[in-house]
Amino acid sequence: MPDMLHGRHIVLTAGPTLEPIDPVRFISNRSSGKQGYAIATALAALGARVTLISGPTALNDPANVETIRVETALEMLAAVETALPADVFIGVAAVSDWRPASRADKKLKLDKSDFCALPLTENPDILKTISNHADMRPDLVIGFAAETHDIIEHARGKLQRKGCDGIIANDVSGDVMGGDNNQVTWVTASQTDNWPSESKVEVAARIARQISQTIATTCNEDTPT
Repeated sequence: MPDMLHGRHIVLTAGPTLEPIDPVRFISNRSSGKQGYAIATALAALGARVTLISGPTALNDPANVETIRVETALEMLAAVETALPADVFIGVAAVSDWRPASRADKKLKLDKSDFCALPLTENPDILKTISNHADMRPDLVIGFAAETHDIIEHARGKLQRKGCDGIIANDVSGDVMGGDNNQVTWVTASQTDNWPSESKVEVAARIARQISQTIATTCNEDTPT
């Protein structure tokens, strides 16, 4: 039904983050943002008010979705916290784990010995931060686990470490990142559901329905955000 999520505010992240080294180089990853954008569209189709925090992608903003464009992990976390309160947070973005400890103002030259020993510092853990937010933790916090092996084992470990309510695990050892199809597993403390390989649009619709069902059974129905 198109109004299954009416009155609910859902914040989600999508795409990669881009961590500058100097004015022309950066650290990033292969995420296209396709799955996150498809999920945002599917949630909006069910009546949710959706705020999409997107890293750099080549995709158009989804219809009926508030889209906020950022580049770095620090910017993404700030945008997510600004978008709160929300009923649901979904961390779909492939956030860079590391960023350069400092950004050079000028292009680093290959003949500089310090270029090959680029100091890095850890980026904030957005999923863990929102899962453990003292003031405005959403009722439902869902993360993604993009893995190349031991998919379910890693997803269950991430579920425990982050303190979130569920993990959507997917195998990215093939052409998933940038491709049009995906196969995911819905993982919670008491549930492991392997879903079939489908287009990312179909996966997104399935995720949106699962979010709606989960809210109906676990979240406070009386006070939508």
